[in-house]
Amino acid sequence: MAEVFIVGVGMTHLGKHTDKSVKQLTAESVSRAVADAGTAIESIEAAWFCNTRQGVLEGQHGIRGQCSLRPLGIQGIPIVNTDNACASSSTGLLQAYAALAAGLYDVALVVGTEKMNFPEKRKEMFEAFKGSWDRDLADEHIKQLLAMGDGLALPPEALVDTGERSVFMDIYAAQARYHMKTFGTTQRQIAAVAAKNHWHSQFNPLAQYRTPMTIDEVLADRLISWPMTRAMCAPMSDGSAALVLASKPALARFDARRAVRLCGIALGSGTDRTPEQYDRHITRLTAQKAYDMAAVGPEDVSVAELHDASAIAEILHSEHVGFCEYGGGGPLADSGQTRLGGRLPINVSGGLLSKGHPVGATGAIQICEIVTQLRGEAGPRQVGNARIGLAENGGGFYGLEEAACAVTILQK
Repeated sequence: MAEVFIVGVGMTHLGKHTDKSVKQLTAESVSRAVADAGTAIESIEAAWFCNTRQGVLEGQHGIRGQCSLRPLGIQGIPIVNTDNACASSSTGLLQAYAALAAGLYDVALVVGTEKMNFPEKRKEMFEAFKGSWDRDLADEHIKQLLAMGDGLALPPEALVDTGERSVFMDIYAAQARYHMKTFGTTQRQIAAVAAKNHWHSQFNPLAQYRTPMTIDEVLADRLISWPMTRAMCAPMSDGSAALVLASKPALARFDARRAVRLCGIALGSGTDRTPEQYDRHITRLTAQKAYDMAAVGPEDVSVAELHDASAIAEILHSEHVGFCEYGGGGPLADSGQTRLGGRLPINVSGGLLSKGHPVGATGAIQICEIVTQLRGEAGPRQVGNARIGLAENGGGFYGLEEAACAVTILQK
């Protein structure tokens, strides 16, 4: 395959930007990425715009990218709109990579932008999550998921209705219960993930939350869906991230010393399987394809961003991408090895839990972090001698697992 590099990254602060539009957030991240690349808007030959909420919450369907990018002077070139749930901007990155590797273009832009917070549309904000699973089969799928935890003794608080929440937190809770029943994972180990990521986020000036939390503080937070407390669940976030990509022939136009090579990328969809066939999980299969393409293995990874939409997800995906054996994710999180300064730092950005989770932008945001780490520009959260980085980004749910998954491997 032809070589493709990421030569510019830029993102906004993540949080509740009720005073900013999708266009404004996009303008901020794109201007930062283009400036970081040391180029001009006119150098971009194709663009991918990734978003999931603007249609359902603002009525802006179909041409979202054209609407957000035209005011920036990006016009006349191919603009592709990508909606693949939480994996939207990772999907856009895969498509841009393929186009550059095929020689169609030399310089491309990938933008993920999301506005999730509309105080006057609170009901619609939560309803929007249901668009990322099969609405026709929703009752059947939730029944399958909840059944995963059957046989696990539950405390009284697990039976209490905790009120308004994303349906996905019930899904993650069901997965957590299955893991606890099957492997002996504890609620405290799950809380250790959240405490670690909240501690990491204090070093990220663009994170939504920057307040460190202890394991006991995580456990004492408001219950969302047992065993998940609020501190174990990613917030609704607004924000944007942009990536500038260049082909090998175009690399001479940029500062090659700061370029990061995209050496492996794979996108998968889920398959029909039983809960016991966790070795056929979408993330396991997709990660193996990315490793094969990059000609590396999990033991070669220096730093990783895993899709921790809930704390249990980091435990699950650390197993799926091969950082430990199945059942070893809880002890790994509890060991300190995945903390900044440990053997394999995971989510030093703060992860989705604390940095934020603006759905359609999340994949690009993960890539921004990995690029920053591999360049050695992450400041107080810098991972020492980072050479190879992995980003895992899941999207939606179908049956027992994510509906989409992208795994990207980058190398300095």
